[in-house]
Amino acid sequence: MYQLLRWTGRIAGLVGLLMCTAAVLVRASGSYIMANFQVGTILQAGMAAMILGCLAYLAAVVDGARD
Repeated sequence: MYQLLRWTGRIAGLVGLLMCTAAVLVRASGSYIMANFQVGTILQAGMAAMILGCLAYLAAVVDGARD
């Protein structure tokens, strides 16, 4: 379970970081739309993915402390 939580945290964090970076770059270029979604929506989805990554890492730390 510990390994699954760690990998979930890593992947979700990386996906979130990439989504946020893409949203910022698209908005900085002057566009409000990216792949038929508003840039704000993509930014929020990226933030949600990073929060998921943080929560997965937190669960991994708590799970590891019980052993």
